[in-house]
This record gives sequence, structure tokens and C-alpha cells, in this order.
Amino acid sequence: MSQLALTVKCRSTRGIVAAISQYLADAGCNLTDSAQFDDQETGDFFMRLSFISETGASVDGLTNGFQDIAALFGMEFQFYDESERMKVILMVSRFGHCLNDLLYRWSIGALRVDIVGVISNHEDFKDVTESHGLPYYHIPVTKETKAAAEAEQMRIVQETGAELVVLARYMQILSDGMCQKMSGRIINIHHSFLPSFKGAHPYRQAYQRGVKLIGATSHYVTADLDEGPIIEQDTVRITHAQSEKDYVALGRDVESQVLARAIHAHIHHRVFINGGKTVVFPASPGSFAE
Repeated sequence: MSQLALTVKCRSTRGIVAAISQYLADAGCNLTDSAQFDDQETGDFFMRLSFISETGASVDGLTNGFQDIAALFGMEFQFYDESERMKVILMVSRFGHCLNDLLYRWSIGALRVDIVGVISNHEDFKDVTESHGLPYYHIPVTKETKAAAEAEQMRIVQETGAELVVLARYMQILSDGMCQKMSGRIINIHHSFLPSFKGAHPYRQAYQRGVKLIGATSHYVTADLDEGPIIEQDTVRITHAQSEKDYVALGRDVESQVLARAIHAHIHHRVFINGGKTVVFPASPGSFAE
């Protein structure tokens, strides 16, 4: 039996859940997980369901049969086969903690994606990438070559069929054009000291000011630098007894965890962009072991 999923977004009104549930029941599907959110401020409704088809129903067949219900409620919807892996491109510069963490999770099956390559403006992580059997694309970026470099990056994304780009501490600012073209399909990670500690050595600045919380934020990339819809965040407490090196180590650890959780939510279709923020439905029990 296939494990499938359905995501729905529409205006909130009476009868949506009943119509969806009845449709799936009539199609021989048994629900295994369901989450919904009614945004009282915007009037929008969001829903995600996981279910098992007991009759061998296909994504295409369910999609075609759902059209009348979708039209009735003005739904944006998508059916997914949860066994299919999303193709992902990783991008990195010279900080490798997030890249190494993702490669490890992927290699042990804890991150169920198809990594189709790593793009970098430096060659630091060529060996570790290729040791995992993955292609490494070295694309240097300067002010003069930025447009050509982005064109090459987009060519790789298109040729590999990548559905998601992950900026695993890629330290170049993407152009407005690339952000718009890949809207909702680029995830970034950064420390949460902004806007207090900008520029180089943010952890040193935080240490010098005696900051007691280190955090990380993962978000979708938009043309507004580091202001895209937030997917995941977390913090770790520190004390006066910890050193600047401790700050850096703890920061790298929380960045890696937050980025991995954001990717996990995205690839399992649990994230809905809701204006300038997101609706993120929690993972079902056991899903992080997949």
C-alpha cells in the first residue's frame, strides 16, 4: 500500500474537511495523519493529510478525481507519493559544519532526499563531497562575474532537476532575479544575532557583550536579505564561564540542527508560505527516523 499525502490551501469556509475526508474514503484511502490551521487574521485555511491507499490509487488518479472539490472551494492543492525523494542541491562557502551534518544525515538515511550535487565558490569541500560520491561544482564569484556565476548555478539546478536549493552557509547574496525564480525553493540558515551583531565575527561580538542565548534561524530566501518567511528556529543557553570558542561551537551545532529540521519539514510538505510567515505542521511520530 502506498503512503500518500495531500496539501490544501484555500479560503476558510464550512465543509472543507468533510469534503476532503469523504473523497478520500470513497477513493479507498485510510487517513494516518492530519493537521489543519485556520488563520483568523487572513481567513485562509491550511491542511495536510497523510493516508494509505488500500485500492492502489495513484497520485494522478486522485488529482484528477479531486478537481471538482478543488474548484468548489477554490483550493490550491497537491497530492504526493511520500516514497518519492526530493532532489536537492547544497551550496556552501568556507564554513562546513552544516554541509558535513547534512551529508552525514543523508548517508545514514536520516535525511530522505536525493542530493544531486554541491555548489561552492571555493574548493574547500571538494574532497569531502566527492568522497560521498557526489559531484562538486566550483563556481568562483566576484563582483564582476556574479551574473555569469548565477547563470551557471541556475543551469546546474535545471539540468539536475533540483527541486530545492539549500544554502548550507553559502556566503554570497543571491540576486533578486534568482530569488524570484526559485521562490519557496531556497532555504537558508544563519545565526540569530541579527540585527544586533552584523558583519564579521558575530560570535566574538556576542561573547564580548556577554550574550546568554545563542540561536539560529532557517528561512526561505527572498530578495530581502535574511528576511524571508521563517521555517525553524532554536536557541541554546550559555553562561559567563564559556569561552568565545564555546560560543562558536554551540552556534555551529544549533545552526546544523535547525537547518536539518527546516529541510525535513519542507521535503515532507509540512510548510505553507502564509504571506510573510509560514504555517509549519509538526512531524508525525517516527518521521525523523525515515
